[in-house]
Amino acid sequence: MSFSTQSPASDSAVVDLDDAPRRRLSTETKASFKTTEFFAYLGAVVGVLMASQFVGAEDGHDDYFRADRAWFYVVLLTIGYMIARGIAKSGSRDFYDAQ
Repeated sequence: MSFSTQSPASDSAVVDLDDAPRRRLSTETKASFKTTEFFAYLGAVVGVLMASQFVGAEDGHDDYFRADRAWFYVVLLTIGYMIARGIAKSGSRDFYDAQ
């Protein structure tokens, strides 16, 4: 969109507003550490690792929640968290607070 303005130096100066810098009004989402899903993720990771530590071999049974299985669940939780963040970023907007 172009607008004409009158200037003392020239009879017709054209200002092209399409080339003007645009002001950022929003970010995609709020920062990840400000979300409840981040704290739920951290709680789930801590819970899985603690459960792995507390469940052990007792009364002739093998340790059926070994560290490798616990870390596999942590990887699954991480993948789920990353997918959740991707979905959150896909369509929401957070007000941009320029300081």
